[in-house]
Amino acid sequence: MGSFVRNVKWLGVFGLAGVLSLGAPGRALADDGGAKDSAAKNAAAVPAKTDSGAGAKTERKADAPAALTERERILLDRVDQLERRVEELEAKSTPKKADESAEAVSVSQSDPSVTTNAGAVTGASGSASVAAIQSAKNPNSVDLADLGRSSAAPLHDVAATAESTSAAAAKSSSVAADPSLDAAVAIGTQDAAKPKKAEPFAFADWTWLNGNARTKDSPMDTKFFTPEIRADIDYVYDFNHPKDDTIGGSSEVFRSDEVQVTQLGVGGDFHYDNVRARVMTQFGLYSQTTPRNDASGSRGQWNLDNAYRYLSEAYGGYHFNWMHGVNVDAGIFMSYIGLFSYYNFDNWAYQPSYVSSNTPWFFNGVRVQIFPTEKLKIEPWFINGWQSYGRFNGRPGFGFQVLWRPVGWLSVLGNEYLLGEDALNTPGRVRYHSDDSIEIKYYDKPDNAISKMAFSLTGDIGCEHGGGVSCYTNSAKGPKQDFLGYMLYNRIWFDHDKLGLTLGGGKINNPGRYLVLLPPINGATAASGTPYFTENPGDPFKAWDASATFDYMPKQYITFRWEFDHRAANVPYFSGPGGITPTCPSAPLVENICGTPGSLVPGFTPDLKKIENRIDLAILVKF
Repeated sequence: MGSFVRNVKWLGVFGLAGVLSLGAPGRALADDGGAKDSAAKNAAAVPAKTDSGAGAKTERKADAPAALTERERILLDRVDQLERRVEELEAKSTPKKADESAEAVSVSQSDPSVTTNAGAVTGASGSASVAAIQSAKNPNSVDLADLGRSSAAPLHDVAATAESTSAAAAKSSSVAADPSLDAAVAIGTQDAAKPKKAEPFAFADWTWLNGNARTKDSPMDTKFFTPEIRADIDYVYDFNHPKDDTIGGSSEVFRSDEVQVTQLGVGGDFHYDNVRARVMTQFGLYSQTTPRNDASGSRGQWNLDNAYRYLSEAYGGYHFNWMHGVNVDAGIFMSYIGLFSYYNFDNWAYQPSYVSSNTPWFFNGVRVQIFPTEKLKIEPWFINGWQSYGRFNGRPGFGFQVLWRPVGWLSVLGNEYLLGEDALNTPGRVRYHSDDSIEIKYYDKPDNAISKMAFSLTGDIGCEHGGGVSCYTNSAKGPKQDFLGYMLYNRIWFDHDKLGLTLGGGKINNPGRYLVLLPPINGATAASGTPYFTENPGDPFKAWDASATFDYMPKQYITFRWEFDHRAANVPYFSGPGGITPTCPSAPLVENICGTPGSLVPGFTPDLKKIENRIDLAILVKF
């Protein structure tokens, strides 16, 4: 390596002469013509090959003119420095060839404009740009170390390197006095160094969460649309064996000893140029059972329950590139008060406890999702009311959600609701509710027989005041009307998350029954009420439940579920063997309803029990 460079030393001299003549314009103007003549004479004297060693250097110095100009002396000194530097590199090159090759590959991967050749790193555009910037900042400087890295290239590559460096220096000299160059370089450096904001909650895998879908990808995703298909088919065996096959007191289970389509949803997410929209249909039993629990549709005209019954989600909005993202959406969106998802595929159990089953699944209004950091979401709501398509009285509801996930094994969720007047035809009765959950994954060993373990704990507290009731205590303004409840679930995954076992349950106390799901006795709805199960201020209601759920999940898109539920209440509430559907001795029968929905039927008494045991079998699909 050293002998090769010494053999072509004089060619390097004249290449460097060209660099210095362009890179040092002040000195070039002092003796421009003389330098050109001297360089031409010396170039003609360079042999094809010379001896190696110090003798070659001495010989060339002896052949030089007796009186050297200052510029020529500087040039020869630079050549001497270059030769010493090359010799140092040669001594170090043998043990480091592998490292230099790896370094060259790394540079080429980080900058596509950089290419490698026999361990030498040269830039088709990158190195020229660097040289231009360096020369512009200091036109009198030459980076000998950079030239030394190219010394292993063939002779024509050395000449080409000298020529390209000279051209770069010449170009840079013309912009050396441009004060905007440093500013442009600084701005470009700042933009390149500026980190891209992280996507919210993208730093961890959250498919273990209760209430969150475990699918990791969508096989049909496109730039414009991410489709979604959901199917929930179940078979329920009720040990009470109601003769009318009708189950009450649940927002997920409705018929006994039959195979039923609980929910079939087709839709997805639209997203393009920061504009977003989502639609999800609901066919099956959800399209009938969910609207019946909303009394707001009976106020005014246009049959809101019919207008919305086949939509579980429908909203549009815009994403603002502010902080870590801000979404503004309007329409029908999920509430997730009570932690469990409206879609059973997403949950650890099929029948959630009362805290979840008796609180809202959706809101109709406007939400703003604010992500100050990648680990925090703040979501204010302006909504029509408590799980309602419209308003119950003259005031809308307000609320917000705070979701904090500081690490991949912890999720903290708070949902707050306030100021809504949500008792039909009772203006002035104001509702408040706080729903708070924590989920912790306390074990995660993917390769073990037990792959994961986690638990979720949810606590709810709320009340109503005004319109004849009081918060928390009986008073002259009315009896106590509040809600207090909790639920706890523990989940264990086996065999690389293909099997799951969940044990859990909960308890509530809701005097006044303002959140208790009304049994559909004689077709009763939330708007009609029923004399067979009153919801008057102060009416007591206490209930508790426990469940065991086993899941087989061979693929991320399907769950086979077996579940046992035990539910109990302090008052008769669950369907018994006699059922809750009357015969009609005199009133007309319309859709198995005697008279108007929920009306009193002479001689009929619904068969209600304090205990219910059942087995739920389900196939759940999500794409």
